[in-house]
Amino acid sequence: MSANPHLSRRGLLGMTAAVPLALTLGAGTAHAADSAYAMVYFTESTNLGDGTDYGLHLAVSPDGLNWTPLNQNNPLVTPTAGALGLRDPFLMRKQDGTFVVLATDLKGTDWSYNSQYIHVWDSADLRTFTGYRRLKLHDMTTHSWAPEAFWDAGRGQYAVIYSSVNSSGHNVIMVNYTSDFVTASAPQVFFDPGYDVIDGDMAVGVNGYNYLFFKKSQTLVSARSTTLNPGSFTEYSAGVAHGGTEAPTVVKSLSSGTWWLWGDTYTPNGVFYAWQSSSLASGTWTALDQKTYTQPVNSKHCGIATITTAEYNNLLTKWGAPAWNRLKSYNYPARYVRHSDYVGRIDEYPVEPYKDSLWTLVPGLADSSGVSFRSVNYPDRYLRHYDYALRLDVNDGTSTFAGDATFYRTAGLADTSWASFRSYNNPTRYIRHSNYVLRIDPVSTTTEKQDATFRVGY
Repeated sequence: MSANPHLSRRGLLGMTAAVPLALTLGAGTAHAADSAYAMVYFTESTNLGDGTDYGLHLAVSPDGLNWTPLNQNNPLVTPTAGALGLRDPFLMRKQDGTFVVLATDLKGTDWSYNSQYIHVWDSADLRTFTGYRRLKLHDMTTHSWAPEAFWDAGRGQYAVIYSSVNSSGHNVIMVNYTSDFVTASAPQVFFDPGYDVIDGDMAVGVNGYNYLFFKKSQTLVSARSTTLNPGSFTEYSAGVAHGGTEAPTVVKSLSSGTWWLWGDTYTPNGVFYAWQSSSLASGTWTALDQKTYTQPVNSKHCGIATITTAEYNNLLTKWGAPAWNRLKSYNYPARYVRHSDYVGRIDEYPVEPYKDSLWTLVPGLADSSGVSFRSVNYPDRYLRHYDYALRLDVNDGTSTFAGDATFYRTAGLADTSWASFRSYNNPTRYIRHSNYVLRIDPVSTTTEKQDATFRVGY
C-alpha cells in the first residue's frame, strides 16, 4: 500500500481474462465460452464514511466497460477471521471451471497492520461463496498485499503472488505455489527490481511472453519474461497514470483484439481510469474516453474475470440490478447528476455524500409513461423545475408539482444510445446543464444537445 493515506492495496486479474479459453483451461475441465465479465472490489468513500465497506462486492458487465453492481452494491460475503475485512480482492477461474477469490487481510487503512495470511473463498458459480479460510504465505513480520494467482502449467500448480517487505527493506512481489489454496509452498521472491513494487497483475502466455503489471511509484508499468520463473521478469514499458495510480488490472476484450488496463487512483480516492492497447508487447497505452466506461459507485481496487452468458444471467437473477441509477453527463463524463443544497447539478465523481448522486427513477408523477427522479437519501423529494432551474423539493401533492417533476425520456439528443429528458409541462424544454447547474431549456445547438444528454446507468 505505500505511504499515501488513501492507498488501496490491490492487484488483480490473472489469467482468466488475459488469455484465450484454451490456454486458460489447459487440460482442465471445459466450460462454455466466456462472453461477459465479473468484477470483484471493495468500497471506500472519499472520506471513509457512508459507502465504505471492506467486504467482497461483485458487479457484472456484458462489455467489460459498464458495470452493474449486484446486491444493491452491498457485500456478498465478509471475512470472519483475521482483520475481519478485506482489500484488493482477486477473482480467478480455476482449472476445474470453478472460481477462487483471494484478498488482502486488512480492514481499513492501517498500512502498518501485518498479516502473513490472505483471505480465500471458493465458488462454483459466484452465487455462493464457500470454504472461507485464511491461507498462510510466510513468517515475516510484514503484510501480504494484493494477492493474485495464475496457473503455472510447467509446475502444474497455481502461483500466488503478493507484495511484502522482505529483508531488502522494500516491497517486493513474492510467490508461493499451491494446488488447493489451502496450503502453499515456502515463499520465494518473484520480482524485485530494487525499488518498492506492489500490486502485481499477470497476463500469461501472450504471443510467447508472460506479462507482469505493477505499481512503481505512482504509475503503472510492466515487465515481461518468456518463462514464469521467479526472478526472470524485466521491466520494459513506460508508465501510465492519472495522478497517483495503483492496482493495475489487465483484461483482454472477448470481442476484439483490444486489451484494457484499469488503474485505481487515490488522488482523489477511488477513481478508476482505463487505457487500451492493441499489443501488450508495444508497452503503449491510450487513455479511454470516460464516456465509454463506468465503475461501480465507491469501488476500489478491482479484480476482473470473464464469465459465461449463463453465469451473467444467473448472477443478475439472483442478486438483481440496483433499485437506483446514476446519470452521467455526456460532454463532462467525469460528472454525474446530483443534488447539493437541494440544487440539481453535475459534479465530478466521487460525490460526497455519494447518495446525493443516486436516483430512483419512478413513473412520472403527472404521467406514468414519463419519469420522475426521486432522491435516494431524501425519498420525499424529487427533482423538479422552478423558474426553469432544477431543484430538489418535497412533493406537496399538487398537480403543479407533479407536472414540474415529470419528464419524458427520449433518445439522447447528442447520442441516441444515451438519454435526454423533455419537460412534461414545458415540452419545448429539456433537462440540461449550464455552468454545471441543471435547468430546463430549449435545445438546438450541438453544445446544447450535448448538455442535455445523459447516460442512465449505475
